[in-house]
Amino acid sequence: MAYYRQVGTVPAKRHTQFRGDNGALRYEELMGEEGFSSDSTLLYHVGVPSAIVDSQVWELPDLTTAANHPLKPRHLRLHTLFDVTEAKAADAVQGRRLVLGNADVRISYVVAGEVSPYYRNAVGDECVYVESGAGVVETVFGVLPYRTGDYVLVPRATTHRWVPDASHAPSRLYAIEANSHIAPPQRYLSRYGQLLEHAPYCERDLDAPDEPMVVDGTDVEVLVKHRGAGPSGISGTRMTYATHPFDVVGWDGCLYPYTFNVEDFEPITGRIHQPPPVHQVFAGHNFVVCNFVPRKVDYHPLSVPVPYYHSNVDSDEVMFYVGGDYEARKGSGIDIGSISLHPGGYAHGPQPAAVDASLGVHYFDELAVMVDTFRPLDLGEGGLAVEDPAYAWTWAGRGPGPGDDAPAVYSNS
Repeated sequence: MAYYRQVGTVPAKRHTQFRGDNGALRYEELMGEEGFSSDSTLLYHVGVPSAIVDSQVWELPDLTTAANHPLKPRHLRLHTLFDVTEAKAADAVQGRRLVLGNADVRISYVVAGEVSPYYRNAVGDECVYVESGAGVVETVFGVLPYRTGDYVLVPRATTHRWVPDASHAPSRLYAIEANSHIAPPQRYLSRYGQLLEHAPYCERDLDAPDEPMVVDGTDVEVLVKHRGAGPSGISGTRMTYATHPFDVVGWDGCLYPYTFNVEDFEPITGRIHQPPPVHQVFAGHNFVVCNFVPRKVDYHPLSVPVPYYHSNVDSDEVMFYVGGDYEARKGSGIDIGSISLHPGGYAHGPQPAAVDASLGVHYFDELAVMVDTFRPLDLGEGGLAVEDPAYAWTWAGRGPGPGDDAPAVYSNS
């Protein structure tokens, strides 16, 4: 993370004796990225953080994927993945359904009404966009409230659980799971990690735990997703700890979970249409996350506010439509809760009628989360279950193609 925080009680000097009021020694844990060579945090536990008493297999949700072959653009209707009963019974960890994925990133969706198990993703960072709902994420660092429009950034190997607010509807969560770390784009940061003046957000916009959550307990089970032999090289283990992982009395450092709300993103606009990188909010290895927010648009007298047609030479583009009225997709069947996948090797852009309709428009009331990947994306079981077979042909004004009912070919890539 970009700046240092201290929460709870820590010793004056790191790696020195630190005792509680009863004289018992606290157990120091270093949580760090890239070995000992990047951002880190020191946490001080009441119990031994490595004391496990059991380890069993955790059967992960279905992570098999199907190649986007033959190549075509896709429209996935996420709001049809869960009915009301399923949503109330699902939790934010075990209820996720894989929509899209590759060797660098996986995109899942869940409508969660139940408290999740304790969970740790040891494969990579998670960036979870809260489409709607409210609650808290309890973490080893403390409690992190979330609300509609939040990005919840959870660093790799952070033990946590999701607790939806029962007074709200179940939380709709769009989970972006990396095989790497996720951070603000490097061009937004100074050489020392401060967000710069040209960045569309700053440290004031980020919220993190502000006090420890000291929990007592024994024989606590944690679901751990880790590198292994399963689909995409991922396996699951149920680890049982002798003492509660949330027994941390204090921590300090630059690595911790935080939230950033999309309403605090300040859009960058210009006289003519701006390219997608101006909308970027986060970056991981071989992928970026952008958001398109309500904003004034191009003010050149001859401007065309909707995007120009463009070929994705190096990337697949995924748009998740979460609010407003997305101008470029009018007439395509895209609506709130839709995903569009426009793969590399395919030129795409606005629906033909949307170009003329946008002329003279000065404001777009739209909200979408975009993920661009630099490896091709395959379709997960969740994506295949809710595909709109007519979408690929909408630019030509035609219905479903002849091969749309063909069975998918699955792989473990």
